[in-house]
Amino acid sequence: MDATSHTHDHHHHHHEMPTEGAALTAVAVSATLHCLTGCALGEIAGMAIGTAAGFSNLGTIALSVFLAFLFGYTLTSLPLLRAGLALSAVIPIALASDTFSIATMEIVDNVIMLVVPGAMDAGPGTLLFWGSLCVALVVAGAFAVPVNRWLIARGKGHVAVHETGIHGGPPVRVVAWAAGIAGVFGTIVLLAEALS
Repeated sequence: MDATSHTHDHHHHHHEMPTEGAALTAVAVSATLHCLTGCALGEIAGMAIGTAAGFSNLGTIALSVFLAFLFGYTLTSLPLLRAGLALSAVIPIALASDTFSIATMEIVDNVIMLVVPGAMDAGPGTLLFWGSLCVALVVAGAFAVPVNRWLIARGKGHVAVHETGIHGGPPVRVVAWAAGIAGVFGTIVLLAEALS
């Protein structure tokens, strides 16, 4: 069986994506957490490399944005490629699935990093840097949920991956727990910094 018929079969055996209510929100949260994984890996790597190497704020943000998109698209693409889909088929799926979600997260988390006093200059050896980045990523994820919800309701965004019937990446529950812990840690760090 070739990749096309394999995908076609999956599509017919897969349940329809919800278009409203709590079910739609749940799918949007799941899609956002999946997207947040790649985005966070790229953003953390970019911020750590850029600040450690002494890049300007703009240079660090540019590197972070580039790596966030690279990691995000890669995490979506790998399971599809492993399942036998051609790269020419995978690229448009990854672009359709992740572009708006990652763009939303990158705008929000980089604005937060710029707004928190001293966060960009603190460097990866400080609690302020990691606390700010944790809060920035969690808030960015929260902003991306309504974006993904809007897209999915209209048959766009993450629907592109869902229709293949192929899912990969880390378990959503694990990512949710990690995001929760990161959010609490970051909030404590920023509160301590504000009160000191």
